[in-house]
Amino acid sequence: MLYVGGVDVDGPWLPINRSVSYLVTAGKDITLVAKVDSSSLTRKPAMKWLKGKWLDLVSKAGKHLQFKESYDRNTKIYTYEMSIIKVVDGDAGGYRCEVTSKDKCDSCTFEVSELKQRSAFLRSEDAGELDFSALLKKRKGKKPEEPKEEVDVWEILKAAKPCDYEKIAFQYGITDLRGMLKMLKKMKGETKKSDVFLSKLDPAYSVDHGKRIQLTVEVADPNATIQWLKNGQEIKPSAKYVFENVGNKRTLTINKCNLSDDAAYECVVGEEKSSTEVFEGEFFYGDELNRETAGSKYRFKKDGKKHILIINEATREDIGTYYVFTSGGESKAELEVEEKELEVLQSIADLTLKAAEQAVFKCEVSDEKVTGKWFKDGVEVEASDRIKISHIGRTHKLTIDDVKPSDAGDYTFVPDGYALSLSAKLNFLDPPKIHLDASGSGNKNVITVVAGNKLRFDVEVTGEPAPTVCWSKGEQVVCEAEGRVRVETRKTLSSFVIDGAERADEGLYTISVNNPAGEDKAEIFVRIVDVPNPPENVKCTSVGEDSATVTWEPPSFDGGVPIKGYLMERKKTGSARWTKLNFDVYEATTYEAKKMIEGVLYEMRVFAVNGIGISQPSVSSKPFMPIAPTGEPTHLLVDDVTDTTCALKWRPPEKIGAGGIDGYIIEYCKEGSDQWVQANEEPVAKNQYRVKGLPVGEKMLFRVVAVNVAGRSPPATLSQAVTIREIMENPKIRVPRRLRTKLITLVGEKVNLVIPFQGKPRPVVTWFKDDVLLEDKSVGIRTSEVDTILFIRSAERTHSGKYTLSVQIENVSDSADIHIQVVEKPGPPINVVVTDVWGFNAALEWKPPKDDGNCEIIGYTIQKSDKKTEEWFTIYEHNRRPSCTVSDLVMGNEYSFRVFSENICGLSEVPGISKNTAVITKTDLLFKSPPFQEKDMSSSPKFTAPLLDRSVIAGYTVAISCAVRGNPKPKIIWMKNNMTIEGDPKFLMQNNQGVLTLNIRKPSLFDGGRYSCKAVNEFGEDSVECKLEVRGMPGVLKLWQSE
Repeated sequence: MLYVGGVDVDGPWLPINRSVSYLVTAGKDITLVAKVDSSSLTRKPAMKWLKGKWLDLVSKAGKHLQFKESYDRNTKIYTYEMSIIKVVDGDAGGYRCEVTSKDKCDSCTFEVSELKQRSAFLRSEDAGELDFSALLKKRKGKKPEEPKEEVDVWEILKAAKPCDYEKIAFQYGITDLRGMLKMLKKMKGETKKSDVFLSKLDPAYSVDHGKRIQLTVEVADPNATIQWLKNGQEIKPSAKYVFENVGNKRTLTINKCNLSDDAAYECVVGEEKSSTEVFEGEFFYGDELNRETAGSKYRFKKDGKKHILIINEATREDIGTYYVFTSGGESKAELEVEEKELEVLQSIADLTLKAAEQAVFKCEVSDEKVTGKWFKDGVEVEASDRIKISHIGRTHKLTIDDVKPSDAGDYTFVPDGYALSLSAKLNFLDPPKIHLDASGSGNKNVITVVAGNKLRFDVEVTGEPAPTVCWSKGEQVVCEAEGRVRVETRKTLSSFVIDGAERADEGLYTISVNNPAGEDKAEIFVRIVDVPNPPENVKCTSVGEDSATVTWEPPSFDGGVPIKGYLMERKKTGSARWTKLNFDVYEATTYEAKKMIEGVLYEMRVFAVNGIGISQPSVSSKPFMPIAPTGEPTHLLVDDVTDTTCALKWRPPEKIGAGGIDGYIIEYCKEGSDQWVQANEEPVAKNQYRVKGLPVGEKMLFRVVAVNVAGRSPPATLSQAVTIREIMENPKIRVPRRLRTKLITLVGEKVNLVIPFQGKPRPVVTWFKDDVLLEDKSVGIRTSEVDTILFIRSAERTHSGKYTLSVQIENVSDSADIHIQVVEKPGPPINVVVTDVWGFNAALEWKPPKDDGNCEIIGYTIQKSDKKTEEWFTIYEHNRRPSCTVSDLVMGNEYSFRVFSENICGLSEVPGISKNTAVITKTDLLFKSPPFQEKDMSSSPKFTAPLLDRSVIAGYTVAISCAVRGNPKPKIIWMKNNMTIEGDPKFLMQNNQGVLTLNIRKPSLFDGGRYSCKAVNEFGEDSVECKLEVRGMPGVLKLWQSE
């Protein structure tokens, strides 16, 4: 069964044989099988069987060609089979199978050749077991064939593929295939030189069944790694396949060759390869055995129907295939001759040694005559002064003195002539060592890295076996893994890597190595340097007219490198543009910025500089303004003095400047002293201040200083000292202007009277109402040192009256009267009656209301209502007398009347309604209508609405309109540029009740001009005109209309 190949849509095809040839005996069957792995396919692959280039064999399916397909759900493998039943001459030729899946496609080609039974050594598929039922007899020779045309077989062989050599040898009767191959090699001459191979494999090799064959190549690089392939599959070392490396030569030895070793072999080095084919000897013609040629080696025996061939003292030369032919058919059998097995009495053992020790590998086999070879890592070991090889009886020994690291490896003993090998490993122990300049001392290795850069620290580590390397920081182990901080390990090198170093990576790192021979440690201190942090607490401490002094604190972190200095920048508040103040590094932390504009707000920021670079900018300072101090306050004077206090007043300075004034500082001192004491902790914003806690009777000096961002102004000082003693002042009431007249308020409103007074010492305040001491609890009174307050939460009419305020100091007093009147709306008038009715008039009278609302009645409002509608209408407002005459009454109606009284609060809530009504009676009247006279409506035409000038865009319908009147109906004439418009379908004229409209459909530039409309009848005519401007269409609009 032939496995043609497989498929994988994600990778390359994995064919077993890409291009192969097969010999098939005529009349026999052959089956070709292709397997496809569909585990990664999304759909079922399509398979085609082709002969030649284009012939699809599926269309030829029948008894001769049969196709089969199966699917294994477990392995997801599709199996496709093509069977050729009873091969004939026409089946020979090239075949191809193609597998496709979506956009993936691959194919495999093979050739089928028919082999006719012309030799006694051809195998038959249906041959039975070996049964010599008859003696081997010499066959009669064949009749000589007729001479054929001579053919140059060597030319055919030189142009043929190695896989076709066997077929050509059969075809032309060549029995010595080995000699043919040697001759063909000489004829082909030297092969093309290769950079990898000094000598390649021969095109083909021939080997007898059961024999051994060696395939040898010579490579240019003695350390090159090679790979041996058989039919595309890698060969693994075993007892059957032995690999040997001697210098530049690489040898593959195949023991006990059989039919399975008849294949294509390749030696691959990198991307280059050397190919050959091995042919097994059973395919070739052999010798015929009979009684005459057998000699003493072979004996023939017949026992009834049994025919027996006896081989005396069989050797490996007798290995092969034996055939027996009878008149009824043929039979064959394989003869294998096995040598006596070699027993291993003692195998070699693994050794683990240190430097300068002795290594002894010893083994013992059953046959003391057996010789052998020692190999190290596939290379034969040569004896020397240090390496000794001995063979004493059945013991084979390899001794290595003064063991070195290069002696470590795999050692193998191979007995000559036997497919047997004994292997052991020599392990060299070398204590681990870290190769650092100061690894053995107490000093630390310091590595300085700039933050953000990559650190790669390579440490050479030696030791045998290869030691285990461990990096750690404190108790935290740095693992060998992908990441920013990682360890990369190679053969003798351990690399500590930090990608993008950060401040947190700084610290002491430890590398420790250990193996069975010992351990070693080293410490490395990784120092991370960076730009410093920004300076802190940037602020302005003082300002001048065009300068400012700024201070700051050094950064909290200097980046691991000393600070060299600072760079300053400033900008105007609200602007985004920063201006550099210095280009050379400034070392101090106080800086005076100059050349600034007075009255403009500025901000400043500072950068710190170290050996690595410049820090980020600091937080901007609070806005500050370069200004000069203000002038001194003016008009300082004493406003009041008591036994312990003094009240001062002053005015702002004449020169204030752009910085304004933040407040004032008041200071005092005793007369004759220069120790000024500040009276207020914080500057006061007002222009007055009372200094408290002064000593009684002392003479004190006072001064006031204006303060702003620029500092203190010159002081304003009193010219004379002030004696701290209370001054006697007569009481006096200062009545507000609005309270000097009567205070009128509504019922329910609040009353709040604030009346200031003066006097020293503090006067006694007393309130009276209508000359009686005020004791009404609904009236509240509050008194302070400078004023008194009288308040009523909800005024009542009983609160009306005269209120008297009295202030008294000892025997001196002062008083003031305040009149309060609480009012409300009046009551309704009383006794409203209709006293007289005449014609269309009626006379009313009434009496004033009983309740005038605590104020004068200023008038009355009179309303009337007829019985039909019962709706009230106002007749008079603000009528001052208690009577009135109502006129213009309607005849036949009956009227009622009502009256509202009015004071300063408004109209009364309820009116006074008349007790009787006024009835206006009808009188006899005769109306004589004038005779009807028809009016003449005839008139000449006259336009009541003119035409208006218009400006329109070409292509858009426009209408112009006007209006005309006239009797009889006038005739309408439309004209353009004084030419009558008639019969043009572009113009539509309409007349709707005298409204005239001219519609112009999609006007062009030529339709512009002066349009007029004329109206004519028998009494005259009239006309109007307008100007129509037609503008060109804009480009975008034209494009839109065209679309």
